[in-house]
Amino acid sequence: MPRERPLRVLTWHVHGNYLYYLTHAPHEFFVVTDAQRTPGYGGLGGALPWGGNVHEVELEGLKKEAFDCVLYQSRRNYDVDRLVQLTDAQRQLPSIFLEHDPPQQHPTNSTHFVDDPNVLLVHVTPFNALMWDSGRTPTRVIEHGVHLPQPARYSGELERGIVVVNHLARRGRRLGADVFERARARVPLDLVGMEATTLGGIGEVANDELAGFMARYRFFFNPIRYTSLGLAVIEAMMTGVPVVALSTTEMSTVIDNGVTGYVDTDPEVLIAHMGELLKDRELALQLGAQGRDYAAARFGIARFARDWDEALRAVAG
Repeated sequence: MPRERPLRVLTWHVHGNYLYYLTHAPHEFFVVTDAQRTPGYGGLGGALPWGGNVHEVELEGLKKEAFDCVLYQSRRNYDVDRLVQLTDAQRQLPSIFLEHDPPQQHPTNSTHFVDDPNVLLVHVTPFNALMWDSGRTPTRVIEHGVHLPQPARYSGELERGIVVVNHLARRGRRLGADVFERARARVPLDLVGMEATTLGGIGEVANDELAGFMARYRFFFNPIRYTSLGLAVIEAMMTGVPVVALSTTEMSTVIDNGVTGYVDTDPEVLIAHMGELLKDRELALQLGAQGRDYAAARFGIARFARDWDEALRAVAG
């Protein structure tokens, strides 16, 4: 039986690490860029080792290109770019909308803005799919998959915790800025991410260096109340860093309390566990190793690439 040819998939750059992992699926991906390299159209810059199946396509020539399907990754892509940048024929191509987040306006009563039985709506966690009212649009859950650009192994030599959140000061309570400050007053924590210096943090760490950077810390702390499952959490687990986190959204299914890390809805309980890990490196090593095994089984890149291959081929027919 002849092997199916790779599909030509048009998409936009929304989350760099996710796009890097997505392109492990066995297809050709074309990412829209513009001459000014404005946000969302910056292309494949940075330190990630993009594969040969990932290509930039300039906005000016986009309408001349042929694709098999279109993968929208933001509301702007769907509401604006689809109508302005694509031809009528391109808009009629088989389409997927990849929803990265849970609903922001109301956690349970938000109807998803994609309302089309001919579009596949992909959620990245079962929690997100549960919370969105997806209406008549068919849905599928494809959980994250991670392949670290640079292999890293946990050492836990630094008697500190690490927090990885972009724009934490600006995003406030939803991302747990107050929880972070409360914990930092009691235990040593370093903040990494965009605008981290605003809160006295370290700043950004390059994508391909982040896993190795995190691996030196005794534990990873996730203070976020309400968002999707962060890739940094899984990347930390993949290196063997034990995770301490609020038991909210999908996180309650990712961390087995006292086995692969600690989760609770009471920050005081989590702060006490952080203290235990700072005192007991062997405990941290044990929890981290068990977390690494779990993450590898649930969030392996082979399963992720297979799930995306199946979804793309199902949509493209």
